[in-house]
Amino acid sequence: MQKKLPLLITTGEPAGIGMDIVLMLAAEGKLQDFARPIWVTADHTALQKRADMLLAAGVLRSCPRWQTVDLGIAADNFLEQMHMSTHDGNAFILLNTPCAQSVVCGQINTRNSAMVAQQLEIAHQLATYKAIAAIITGPLQKSALIDADIRLPDGTMFSGHTEFFMQQSGCDKVVMMLANQAMKVALVTTHLALKDIPAAITTNNVRQTVQIVIDDMQEKFGLMHPRILVCGLNPHAGEGGHLGVEEIEIINPVLREFIAAGVNISEAMPADTLFTPRHLANCDAVIAMYHDQGLPVLKSHGFGDTVNLTLGLPYIRTSVDHGTALDLAGSGGASATSLYQALNMANEMAEKSLTH
Repeated sequence: MQKKLPLLITTGEPAGIGMDIVLMLAAEGKLQDFARPIWVTADHTALQKRADMLLAAGVLRSCPRWQTVDLGIAADNFLEQMHMSTHDGNAFILLNTPCAQSVVCGQINTRNSAMVAQQLEIAHQLATYKAIAAIITGPLQKSALIDADIRLPDGTMFSGHTEFFMQQSGCDKVVMMLANQAMKVALVTTHLALKDIPAAITTNNVRQTVQIVIDDMQEKFGLMHPRILVCGLNPHAGEGGHLGVEEIEIINPVLREFIAAGVNISEAMPADTLFTPRHLANCDAVIAMYHDQGLPVLKSHGFGDTVNLTLGLPYIRTSVDHGTALDLAGSGGASATSLYQALNMANEMAEKSLTH
C-alpha cells in the first residue's frame, strides 16, 4: 500500500455526520478496498467520542483502528516523517486537527469553524506537495463558516469547497461535474437564479468550460478522445432561433471551434432528447448549461451513488453529495454510500492519472 499515494478525507463540520460515515466505512473494512493508505482530518478526541456513541447505538460492532499523527510540524518534515514511519495497513491515519471547544452532535459551534477551514488548508497543501492522490471532502456547514467570519483567500465571504480550492490553486475557473454509474454531467453555470443564467452563457464561459472538461477527461479519466454531448440553453435548442438565439450566436460557434480541431463534441442539442439511452450510450460526458437542466436527470438515475467532482484543479477533488445532516450525527442513521462512491471515484481517477 505504501507505494501508492494516500486518499485524504476531510470530515468537515464536526457537529455533522462527516466523522460518522468515515467510522462506518472503517468498521466495515471498506477503507481497505482501494489498496491505498487512507488519511483523515478530524479532532482525535471528537472522533473517539463519536465512535463510542456509534458503538453504544449498535451501529459499530467494534471500534475502528486509527493512528494519530500530530500536524504541529512543517509540511516537509511531516511528509518525511510519514515516509519513514511504518503504519498498520488495517488502520487509517488520523491527521489530528483540534477543535477549539468540545463537539456536541447536531449543535453548530462557530468557535470550531476555524478547524473546518484548517482541514481544507491541510488538504490543499498536501495535494500541492503531491503527497496525496486525491482529496475527498465531507460535508461542511457554509453558514457556520460565514457566521465565524471565515473568508476565502481573496477576502470574500466563504461560499464553499469549490471556491476555496479554486482560489488557493490560483485557477480562474473550475467546473462542477456530478457523476454516477449512469452518466457524467458538467455545468457551464452552477448556483444562479434562472433569470440570471442567459447573461452568464458567454462565449468565454462556454469555451473555458468545454476546454476544462476535455482536459480533465484526458488527464484524470484517461480518455484521450472523450465523446461529449452539449445541451442547448433553450427548449429544442432554440428551434432555429424561434425560441432563443443563444445557440446560434454563442454556443454553436464555440462548439464548432472544437469540432474543427478534431474534438468529438456535438453542437447544442435539445436537453429533452439528449438525455435518452440512445445518445448517452455513445457519450463520456454531458455539458449542461445550468444546474437544474442536467442534475435532476443525473440524480434520478442514482441519487445515493452520485459524486461531486471539481474539474480544472491541479489535483483530484471529489465530494459527497449530501449535507451535514446535523439531526443524524451520532445516531447511526447516516448513510456512508456517497462517501464510499466519492472514494471509489477518486481512486479510479488516481489510477488513470499519470501523476498519482
